[in-house]
Amino acid sequence: MSTAENQTPEREILSTARKALRVNLDPAFYGSFAEIGAGQDVANIFFEAGGASQTVAKTMSAYDMAFSDSIYGVEADGRYVSQSRVIKMLDHEYDLLEERLPERKKDTCFFAFANTVATINFHKTRPGHGWLGCRFQCSPETEPNELVIHVRLKEPEKLLQHKTLGVVGTNLIYACRFLREDPLAIMLSLMDNLSWDKLEVDYFSLTGPDFEHVDNRLMSLKMVKHGLTDATMFLPDGDMIQPADLLYKKNVLVLRSRFKPITLTGIDMLKNAIRDFTSEPDVNPDETVVVSELSLNHLRMTDREIDERDFLDRADTLCALGHTVMISQFKEYHILSKYITRFYTRKKVGLVLGLPNLTGLFDEKVYDALPGGILEAMSRMFTNQVKMYVYPMLGENGQILKLKDFDCPEGVKPLFDYLIQNNKMADIANFNPDVLGIFADDVLRMIHEGNPEWEKFVPVYVANIIKEKHIFGYTDKVNN
Repeated sequence: MSTAENQTPEREILSTARKALRVNLDPAFYGSFAEIGAGQDVANIFFEAGGASQTVAKTMSAYDMAFSDSIYGVEADGRYVSQSRVIKMLDHEYDLLEERLPERKKDTCFFAFANTVATINFHKTRPGHGWLGCRFQCSPETEPNELVIHVRLKEPEKLLQHKTLGVVGTNLIYACRFLREDPLAIMLSLMDNLSWDKLEVDYFSLTGPDFEHVDNRLMSLKMVKHGLTDATMFLPDGDMIQPADLLYKKNVLVLRSRFKPITLTGIDMLKNAIRDFTSEPDVNPDETVVVSELSLNHLRMTDREIDERDFLDRADTLCALGHTVMISQFKEYHILSKYITRFYTRKKVGLVLGLPNLTGLFDEKVYDALPGGILEAMSRMFTNQVKMYVYPMLGENGQILKLKDFDCPEGVKPLFDYLIQNNKMADIANFNPDVLGIFADDVLRMIHEGNPEWEKFVPVYVANIIKEKHIFGYTDKVNN
């Protein structure tokens, strides 16, 4: 991913040193740097740029855990590279600025920058990652705003990751000061002078009185759209969550769909897939996470454009049902499977889909780009802990069709049979036959036509949201 592809054309991209110097030469922006763990590199860039005395009130590095705990408190879960840790650091350092520099409040915009990072280990078995944040004022004597990000470091050497951290930290501070009028520019600028092979930004949260208009769900979509990350997630309340915080060492069940809108069929599919999944002998229901995944492919109006309003409409309905939502750029199931099993969990993973989706899944042409073709794709998809749960469909004559009825291409039929015989694919055991004939496209058409019958085919909460917010083309007009 080239950085240039992700920039707004109006913005000049400065070098890292020039960014630091511009911040240093701004007499109204003044603050502290706190870096713990492996993150020790951001403040140094500002010192090397010159004029740092006008910007830096204090730098602090608590590498030892005991010293860090004495300053910021003990982490209940024992994790020092965490969102809660970086927030505690921002709380502490920003409060000290206001407490110790009362004479500067009238003409100074205070900021506190913090990071907590673990770089790649010696044996290269643990990839690097970190949390970075900046609490900052846009105007003197106002309530501060806050930008927090999580990065995954991709370079194979520790020193290279340190250098990358310095760059992204500088980008973050610069954006908070000079790009604050444009949240998208803030986000895209994080990759200035960097590239996809160096790091991934998989969490972005921008909050505060000057950013009340920012919907971080939409920002998460933009992160995926512009290539900062492969996938992001948000909770039913709309708050962003870093995928590892939700999925780490959990059993994960994923339903991929268009959700436009989610129908009674979709609810029945998910409910019964959860029942089957949590009944597996190696699944603990109390350690299970259920995720509804929206792929960018389901949101595209054209090859380039994403319908952002349509995305928020779907997100609203899923959140109302209590769903955790993943937004991804994964086109095929094997990429989704590999993403979850490689980075986040070694426990059981379930993939839920309807029987019609098997047509694309077993189409050999879909995998022409892979050297090993469909065999390679299936080996990536069905690792030891992955199982697929398939929901039935109605046939043309009203009969209920299951896995045994799937018309699999002859060339891959042995592979299809192998997956079933080895319990890698299974029919969803229970289902409501009365909802099998409900199709989202038909419901959407009825909404557009003003046919009130559509309400019978979606959950009550979803119908209420569609009517209250006039989404999916709904109007109050009723056609008789």
